[in-house]
Parts: sequence; structure tokens; C-alpha cells
Amino acid sequence: MGTFQELTSIEAVKELYLTELASVLYISSPGCAVCASLFPQIEPIFVAHPEFRAGRVDLTDVPQIAGEFSVFTAPVVLLFVKGKEVHREARIVPIEPLKRKVEQIGQFVRTMG
Repeated sequence: MGTFQELTSIEAVKELYLTELASVLYISSPGCAVCASLFPQIEPIFVAHPEFRAGRVDLTDVPQIAGEFSVFTAPVVLLFVKGKEVHREARIVPIEPLKRKVEQIGQFVRTMG
């Protein structure tokens, strides 16, 4: 866990967040400069937090994702605990607050065992 798995279907996306205790979904689109520059900044955060299962999905590969999660822009970072969305960041993602939120959720998840 911790490294991002490429997801290419809505079923794979649902399997990620519905079956794991904690998960993160990174939604991007091709040709998105913000998406390309943000991913290398957030990937190490989740490598350091293996309690999160991490998935990455492209809006053009899985267009249903937009309707499933009310995504209107990219990139989007979604955090889930027990299948429920607990945090969302979109477009411009401040890294330090995201790190703090991941640490906070990670601590909570670790206490759940």
C-alpha cells in the first residue's frame, strides 16, 4: 500500500474505496498542467502513510467518475474512511494542510486497527 494503483474502471474505483479501511483517490485529466505538477508532491505523502490504499484515475478513462463523485474540475484528491468521503481537495491543493489532514486521519485509522 502507499503507492498509487492505476484504476481504469468505475468498478476498480469502487473496490478501492468501499473495501479498504482508508483510501485516497487522485483524479486527473490529460493535458492538465496542475494535475501533472501536483501528483509528484502528493505521492510521497501517501507513501509515508501505508494505512491508505492509493488509487489514481484519469477522467477520460473513467468518465463516470465525474458523476459518481460530483467532480467538475481536476485534479481532485478524495480521502475515504470505511467507504465514506471524509476530505476533498480540488484544483489548487495546499500541500502542508493536506499533509496534516492525512496524518490526522491516519492516526484515527491506526487506532481502529
